[in-house]
Amino acid sequence: MPNNENSGILIYAQLTREEYIHTVFFELVDKAKELAQKLGGTEVKAVLISRPHLIDSFKESFQNMGLSKVYYFESEELKEYSTEYHSKLIVDLVQNIKPEILLIGATNQGRDLAPRVASALGTGLTADCTGLDINEKGQLAATRPTFGGQLMATILCKNYPQMATVRPNVFKVNSVSDKANTEFIPCPANIIGMKKHVQLLSFQRTVENVINDLDSAEIIVAGGKGLKNSKGFELLKYFADSLGGTIAATRGAVEMGLATPTIQVGQTGKTVHPKVYIACAISGAIQHTVGMTDSDYIIAINNDESAPIFDIADCGIVGDVFEILPEFIKRNRK
Repeated sequence: MPNNENSGILIYAQLTREEYIHTVFFELVDKAKELAQKLGGTEVKAVLISRPHLIDSFKESFQNMGLSKVYYFESEELKEYSTEYHSKLIVDLVQNIKPEILLIGATNQGRDLAPRVASALGTGLTADCTGLDINEKGQLAATRPTFGGQLMATILCKNYPQMATVRPNVFKVNSVSDKANTEFIPCPANIIGMKKHVQLLSFQRTVENVINDLDSAEIIVAGGKGLKNSKGFELLKYFADSLGGTIAATRGAVEMGLATPTIQVGQTGKTVHPKVYIACAISGAIQHTVGMTDSDYIIAINNDESAPIFDIADCGIVGDVFEILPEFIKRNRK
């Protein structure tokens, strides 16, 4: 049963390097409001950690999301993400306001932050969740793939706050505004005298990260081991370019050296939900499909008519991808 001392759902509002709020936060807010209703209308709150005055840029957005409270920490020392600083401030806040649930995006930053916070608070953490719900006892039921993606496990946490991280693009954002009279609460950034064990010297964005933005892509053309070699992925990229899309890969293709991990989709890669997902020479193992089943429309191309990918595809084409893709490219060029 829920602890009477703990109430509300707190969400970490992660900032990108460009000082935008990461899209996963908006997804978590909508899901949190759904969970809050099942908990009798408990408050949905957020925490922002940033340089001074940045909160002013986001106040209207926070209000339109229907948040009841936003706690914020400000300091020049907080302009860049710091494991030590950010984890301490969130732990301090949680110990003070005692939320029932704490949600963090399963981004690179979130995967670094969440376990440290959970360890400091002495609570459990369900990582990389693909589903969140409230069970009949009022507990957070967090669902994630397990045993290499062969099973889906629903995990309960006996301590508070109940913590979970969720991958970007798992939940869809509700575009309807739910404006609220949000209370903005400044919090003291008690980090003076703390030692930073890691100093950021420089940051360089790779070209690949710029051109392969899977999170926002509307058309994704993905390739598996069946593409066989680098020429197969060159064909894949040529096809994706003809559609105005971007490419992705399975773990098997990445392990073969056909693609880089930055474009991997699946249990150990990214979760995407584009308008169109074209799976080329992909068998359809659950380790991959768990990352793309929420796509609006799935097209599968495979020479094995019994491949599991056809079970989830809206349109299936049985044939040799090396014959089919060139024909599509010709038609797109006309």
